[in-house]
Amino acid sequence: MNPENARIRWACRRGMLELDIFLLPFFDNCYLQLTCEEKAVFVDFLTATDPELFAWLMAHHLPDKKEFIAIVDKIRAYRLHDKN
Repeated sequence: MNPENARIRWACRRGMLELDIFLLPFFDNCYLQLTCEEKAVFVDFLTATDPELFAWLMAHHLPDKKEFIAIVDKIRAYRLHDKN
């Protein structure tokens, strides 16, 4: 893994187990297939606070940034269909 991807993967490790369950498998299995634009949005998405990420991923609230909605949908869809 290149240093930049290792840094992004490290950013997926959060203070809440619930977030790790969503973010780490998505990064490990889907990140490399994202477009360059989607990768940039994902990295920006990771700068949100744990409570924000939790609310978005649990579908309690929608992100204010419209570009985050698509990445949240991808992460949630992956988690729902992941058999691991």
